Amino acid sequence: MRRLGYVEGQTITFDVRFGEGRLEALPRLARELVQRSVDVLVVITEPALRAARDATGTIPIVAINWETDPLAAGYARSFARPGGNITGLFLDQPSLTGKWLELIRAAVPGVHRVAVLQDPTAGPWQLTAAKAAGQQLGMDLLILEVQYKTNLDEVLRAATKAGSRALVQLVASTLDLNARRIAELTLRHRLPAIAPFRGFAEGGGLMSYGPAQAEYNQKACIYVDKILKGAKPADLPIEQPTKFELVINIKTAKALGLTIPPSLLGRADEVIQ
Repeated sequence: MRRLGYVEGQTITFDVRFGEGRLEALPRLARELVQRSVDVLVVITEPALRAARDATGTIPIVAINWETDPLAAGYARSFARPGGNITGLFLDQPSLTGKWLELIRAAVPGVHRVAVLQDPTAGPWQLTAAKAAGQQLGMDLLILEVQYKTNLDEVLRAATKAGSRALVQLVASTLDLNARRIAELTLRHRLPAIAPFRGFAEGGGLMSYGPAQAEYNQKACIYVDKILKGAKPADLPIEQPTKFELVINIKTAKALGLTIPPSLLGRADEVIQ
């Protein structure tokens, strides 16, 4: 916002609320901000968006949402003209989820049984896309549900006992906040894994594939700027990222006894040695 000409405390004020992993707190936090008559609500994740939507039908909402199909969820009438008080940035779940499965199969040739780590509070859209992609690719998916305070070690141990030879982590705030912990555990349980954001690969996971978070988040500021200057969210097209980055951790691959095919390494934006 500073690069767009705003000065905190002079031309703009930020009123921040954070649920700290407690989803039951989000509706109250959203109502607090609505009662303060803020000009724009910026929300991250599906549960936060749902809470904001329920709290107001008039205050503009800019979503940074990596979990949801905004049309199927009823947040927008179309990508080009959302039509309500919600706009922002959403991922194309079907194509992205299918890509994760394709990449893990390229790294682990012949893999058939794959664990899918998901948080049901993030909504059904990613999981639906994963199941469709798995069926198309001939993969047997083991769905593992993780929520706040779930014992991740026990979950991954159960995955390996059930015969899973790889793991795909879907997008959810619960999982993203624990990306490095999950990366450590996938290595401990010898599960080649892929997750959406680079922090996972940097933390010891095998691969990550998804949009650059910093760049993606900065685009939300453009929406806020336009709304503060008079634009209506109903008329601001929803944006989906078209640029993605693939990060491969070769050190982890060696520890897992994998040889990453040169064709896959050649597609990587970064290879961690």
